[in-house]
Amino acid sequence: MTEALRAENLTKRFGAVTALDGVSLALRQGEILGILGDNGAGKSTLIKILTGYETPTTGRLFVDGLEVSLHSVDHARSLGIECVYQDLALANSLSVYHNMFLNREILYAGPLRLLNHRAMRRRAAETLASMGVNIPSVDVPVERLSGGQRQAIAVARAVSTDARILLLDEPLAAMGAREAALIIDLLLRLKKEGRHSIAMIMHNYAQTLDIADHIVLMQHGRVTYEKAAAATSVEELMDIVRREYRATRNG
Repeated sequence: MTEALRAENLTKRFGAVTALDGVSLALRQGEILGILGDNGAGKSTLIKILTGYETPTTGRLFVDGLEVSLHSVDHARSLGIECVYQDLALANSLSVYHNMFLNREILYAGPLRLLNHRAMRRRAAETLASMGVNIPSVDVPVERLSGGQRQAIAVARAVSTDARILLLDEPLAAMGAREAALIIDLLLRLKKEGRHSIAMIMHNYAQTLDIADHIVLMQHGRVTYEKAAAATSVEELMDIVRREYRATRNG
């Protein structure tokens, strides 16, 4: 299967600290990859490199099979890579449609450069409807939406930029079962369409195995385990973590 994104032997050092130590992984076209690991495992550093925010100390990146050197977040976006961070970067006091077009507003033609609210409102509603995202209205301030709805808006905004590779930082964090189900349904719908490849940083093993096609487990800046989601289990993953924890305690 064609690979949308591949990392080979990525390392990242901050002075004497090694945040990533030879990380390799592949995100296949149209699939969902779950990236698991505790705090300090290197997941956030990896995402920053994949989005062009940080440059690796050594290693190689490939997008659609072609080697790239990401110079910036804008460069990564130009290649179809978009990240939805845990804080969502939404303006809570603004409406849904304003958030959908934040920093890329639609303007009327002419010298005055006035905002075309009607066009933004219509396109936002069409995008959300096509993705199955149900909200009261695109005119509602984001602060009045549930956590799951806000996450859905952030994902929809990334999709509406024509991003093909979506990197999601803890998309189900601090959500109840009902809100998490909304996001899971949205991600599975995107997967079924086959136009997006999705990598998710996750802590919850059970939720990850329900959604992902493949998983990788990161520990201390390295990928220590990789498998098809259907070929592993929460128990197997927990056993790996427990063994690592015991080895660390025993020195």
